[in-house]
Amino acid sequence: MQTLERRHTVRLAAPDDLAGFKAAVRRLVAQQVPPEAVQWQLADAGDLFDDAPPAPDADPVAPFRLPAGMVALLERAALHRDRGRFALLYRLVWRLLAEPGLRDDPLDADRLLAERMARAVRRDMHKMTAFVRFRPVPGGRHMAWFEPEHHTLCATAPFFARRFAQMEWAILTPERSAQWDGHALAFGPGARREDAPGPDAGEQLWLTYYAHIFNPARLKPAMMQKEMPRRYWKNLPEAQLITPLMHAAAQRSGRMVEEAASDPQHRRPAASIALRLDQRPAETAAPGTLDALRLATAQCRACPIGQHATQAVHGEGQPGAALMLVGEQPGDQEDLRGQPFVGPAGQLLRRALEQLGWSREALYLTNAVKHFKYELRGKRRLHKTAGQKEAAICSQWLEREIGLVRPRAAVALGATAARALLGRAVPIGQTRGQWLRRADGLPVLVTLHPAALLRMDTPDPEAAFADWLADLRAATPIMAAP
Repeated sequence: MQTLERRHTVRLAAPDDLAGFKAAVRRLVAQQVPPEAVQWQLADAGDLFDDAPPAPDADPVAPFRLPAGMVALLERAALHRDRGRFALLYRLVWRLLAEPGLRDDPLDADRLLAERMARAVRRDMHKMTAFVRFRPVPGGRHMAWFEPEHHTLCATAPFFARRFAQMEWAILTPERSAQWDGHALAFGPGARREDAPGPDAGEQLWLTYYAHIFNPARLKPAMMQKEMPRRYWKNLPEAQLITPLMHAAAQRSGRMVEEAASDPQHRRPAASIALRLDQRPAETAAPGTLDALRLATAQCRACPIGQHATQAVHGEGQPGAALMLVGEQPGDQEDLRGQPFVGPAGQLLRRALEQLGWSREALYLTNAVKHFKYELRGKRRLHKTAGQKEAAICSQWLEREIGLVRPRAAVALGATAARALLGRAVPIGQTRGQWLRRADGLPVLVTLHPAALLRMDTPDPEAAFADWLADLRAATPIMAAP
């Protein structure tokens, strides 16, 4: 029997060192090292975050390609806690390159095991997004304790950075920790349960709310424990209520059946709310500064949009700005970060401003509607255009912004913005690139919203962008005026 000449040892920096694993796989494949000749090791726990000397530059290796679905499978399965995962995954890569038919064999044992690992990792990541509970700590920060089943913290932390972009937070786990300072993610060593903060004053309010929304008539214990396994209960504040609520469910359901029907509560329609500022009570008079207006906008619940959005998105800029750019409403990213025009449409707008040579300090960016209206599709929040009544209710905030900023002119980006600024429907296709005038004399340039360019079905998107720039360029004299 032919023996192996040399055994290759690969030492990864951490249990979730995907970059190191990929680099090792490329090097081993280039050197034609078979899986049985490779031994995979992890650095000692104390070495994970120590400064280590940089690895010597490796010789360039010939690239190889795997199906995109297989790459995603390998990346997820590599985060599994199984100690033999790296050997399995390298063996799978080796076989995929040597046996092309393996790509179409869903019953292969190695592939089935890797898929099972990947599913467990995805489920663990989902549970982290669902069961992490932040608690406030001194300094305005928030901290949470979580015990993942697999090495999923680094892969899941970007979700929290997007979802809680305006909050400084830290997630502690026994293996590693993640911190977000509002700008960048940083990872550090693990922690103990005692390092996490204890219950805070607001937690009792949450427990009271949880007990009141618990519906005993819809209780399905088996399904509940499938979606919220008991191993997570010890770190969930509401878990202390689950067992007594389950035991009392039958009695509470009986009382619900015996009670008489309640009278329906009629909600005041939005259309009945006074829209004109002179019809509003004196205590809601227009704030005298943009900061005061920002606070007042955040408290607005005059229409249902404000009840479901993360936060109000106020305009950005200084009083006396030469030009006010008005969009339709915040998008998903704007809603999470609390700033206008920071999503894909905002990136396109920034590109246009750079090409036009417009100074950002001379602009005021805002939206006609201050809250994000959306509909859920699974976990995604899809943009939904605000209705005319909702836009009309929100118009008071735009009018107050105009009064405080006092721009020389405004640009209406899209139909909703044009209606809000001019008080009537405006056909964008017929009026784009033209100056119209408000009743108070403010000039308004009408054009497309940048999101319309992103959705536009055109064989030449650059030409469409150039046409949009030509519309905006009509406002350059306003920007150039002293």
